[in-house]
Amino acid sequence: MYKLFYTPGAASLAPHAVLQETGAPHELVRIDLQAGDHKRPDYLKLNPHGRIPTLIVDGAPVFESAAICMLLAERHPEVRLAPAPGTRARALYLQWLVYLTNTLQERFLQRGHPDWHLDDKAAEAALKAGAEKRIGPMFDRIDAALAADGPYLAGAAFSVADIYLAMLVRWSRNLPDPAWSRPAIKRNCDLVIARPAFQRTLAAEGIAWPY
Repeated sequence: MYKLFYTPGAASLAPHAVLQETGAPHELVRIDLQAGDHKRPDYLKLNPHGRIPTLIVDGAPVFESAAICMLLAERHPEVRLAPAPGTRARALYLQWLVYLTNTLQERFLQRGHPDWHLDDKAAEAALKAGAEKRIGPMFDRIDAALAADGPYLAGAAFSVADIYLAMLVRWSRNLPDPAWSRPAIKRNCDLVIARPAFQRTLAAEGIAWPY
């Protein structure tokens, strides 16, 4: 039994969808960010950064969304959510998953939470504008890679990297140029959101896909 601390549509969306793919028993614990649940002492004992998500695995907490996704894929090899080690597909899977969490997701955090990085309002506004300017070209590069080698980020095989991309695509819904305007990204996301596990995730979180 896993326990996932989540907020609907937040960075917990990908780990939640991966949990659904595994079919493993799990409990969902909703964290209300507006109420400050993520800053309460009992939650900070699990995740001292006070961020979402946290997964309880064998009684111990694990945080960082991408790490949770990779761990679940590793613990449930039977559902084939990650390519085999040593293959070209594995290299692409690792490359794109790290790019999504380390580069693209960071730009979204700078756009949505510039106050996490800076204390000056003018500097925060500049950081937010700069991050938004850089998100589009990042999606362009992902789209080009998918067009050349897709339909999935690892090539022919679906992986948790595609689930992670779908989460970030949803985050682009308020941008002037949302990610799904790019044909290869939309094809990839259409494949992901059509999966029963992803549909169960959206239903459980009470959120709708934005296109």
